[in-house]
Amino acid sequence: MLTAGHPARRPLPAPGADRDRRGQLVALAGYVAVRAAGLVVLALWSAANGKSAVTLLSRRWDSLWYVRVIDRGYGYVLTAPDGRRLSDLAFFPLLPWLERSVSWLTGLAEPDAGLLVSAVASLAAAAGIHAVVRRSVPDRPDVAVAAVVLWAALPVGIVQSMAYSESLFTALAAWSLWCALDGRWIAAGLLASGAGLTRPIGLAVACAVLVAAGTQARRAGVSVRLVAGAVLAPAGAAAYVLWVGARRGSLFGYLDVQKGWGNGFDGGAAFARFTGGLATRPPYVGGVLLTAGVGVLLWGYVRGFRDGGPRLPLPVQVYTGIVLALALCSSGYFGSKPRLLMPAFGVLVPVAAALGRLRVRWRVTVLAVCALGAAVYGAFWLNGSGPP
Repeated sequence: MLTAGHPARRPLPAPGADRDRRGQLVALAGYVAVRAAGLVVLALWSAANGKSAVTLLSRRWDSLWYVRVIDRGYGYVLTAPDGRRLSDLAFFPLLPWLERSVSWLTGLAEPDAGLLVSAVASLAAAAGIHAVVRRSVPDRPDVAVAAVVLWAALPVGIVQSMAYSESLFTALAAWSLWCALDGRWIAAGLLASGAGLTRPIGLAVACAVLVAAGTQARRAGVSVRLVAGAVLAPAGAAAYVLWVGARRGSLFGYLDVQKGWGNGFDGGAAFARFTGGLATRPPYVGGVLLTAGVGVLLWGYVRGFRDGGPRLPLPVQVYTGIVLALALCSSGYFGSKPRLLMPAFGVLVPVAAALGRLRVRWRVTVLAVCALGAAVYGAFWLNGSGPP
């Protein structure tokens, strides 16, 4: 019983909670530093070319499609020079909904509101990646920090700062995975549903939540919350795909939309031909680098199944595997594949673990070189062909 002279004490934090918070702050600080460096280099590079960095980040390629959805609603079709019919129904609605809401609340132009949404989402994604990796590799807190910095320092990391949907999707996916690993089924399902309203690969998040729910059901039985989370997880993607089908007058209407963009699933045959063509034509370096990059991705994924990998939870591997498969085994414009692979952060965990075996000075050096390379490549890429 409490007495007047003895106020109630607050419960002590769980062991390791303070260390986890410090680790997350370090990871976020590293993330911000890497992305800030990328933006500074982009601004200088763009100014030297007489271009606006803000325009490059917010008013090109997919970002213009999202703004068109906000302004006019769905229904616009562009006929490409090669005869393809490009429908705006290929773009999922959550990002334009958020851009319109932020624009209304802040008075920002919609493209600039998209930049704000991406900035906040990228921080949420970095925090979510740290949380998932920290829970997956509990005995190596350094791995979670390094994974976040590596994600920021990806060669196409500049996309995380664009008015694109990659940051928003990765944030929803990472926190959905964390909630599923923590048994927070309603939150996991809602976040997975949001991911399904953001990008087509929301399927990967839904499957991961269903795998986690099935594992828990076998281990401890079924609960109302577990069933609700499992039902919610695919609801967002299913609702949009069915809506597109109804609008197109065909159950497979969304597949027809993707076909119009030249996208399809061919098991990776087209990508293999593209890579082989680069490797057999001078200067050959493109094909070599692309092959090496795919090799690193597959190595990281396989290592995630091994005890010394470090071994990742099955839901994380299911999510990562589906993202890899959909990106690598689909036809379409191959220049967009690097950014389509960006949400597969699970493959970075073995790389981060390997970095942890280096001395601190070498670890920092490697990460700094990656960050500088990403900053330079991002500025070059965005001022050139860029991420369509």
